[in-house]
Amino acid sequence: MVAATAAIRPGLSEPRVPYAGVATRAVALAADLLVIHVFILIVGALLGLVASLVGELRPEWLVATLVGAAWGLTVTIYFVLFWSITGQTPGMRAMRLRVVTADGTPPSSWRAFVRLIGLLLAIVPLFAGFLPVLFDSKRRALPDYLAATVVLYTDRIEPHGVATGGP
Repeated sequence: MVAATAAIRPGLSEPRVPYAGVATRAVALAADLLVIHVFILIVGALLGLVASLVGELRPEWLVATLVGAAWGLTVTIYFVLFWSITGQTPGMRAMRLRVVTADGTPPSSWRAFVRLIGLLLAIVPLFAGFLPVLFDSKRRALPDYLAATVVLYTDRIEPHGVATGGP
């Protein structure tokens, strides 16, 4: 059954595991960030409209702090909810990707939060946290190592537990 659902490498009887590469993951992340920023832009415009009718919020440092906190909260809720409920964000769905744990299920909320922290840490040093994807046999980046997850192509996914083979 496994051989029927996986692409078989010529000359080998083991199935090829469909781990996602760095380019596909980058496009999915860019699409997700676009969705988040469009949402924040719309909400910010609506709040700006309301503020223009009732008066401005002062001091300006408070406004900047609230905007930054709202952005951080939106990003956190977006990624943690999508990863923990379905295993994929809208950007990942468009690129046919799914994040799973060793048993083939979406990560728990806590594991998804740890993965988000790993994502932020991977981005900060000029995206260096994604370099392991180029060398790791399971194409794991820093967020995957920290949360014990892998990112798979959904159109070539194996039965639960077969594709990931452990953390």
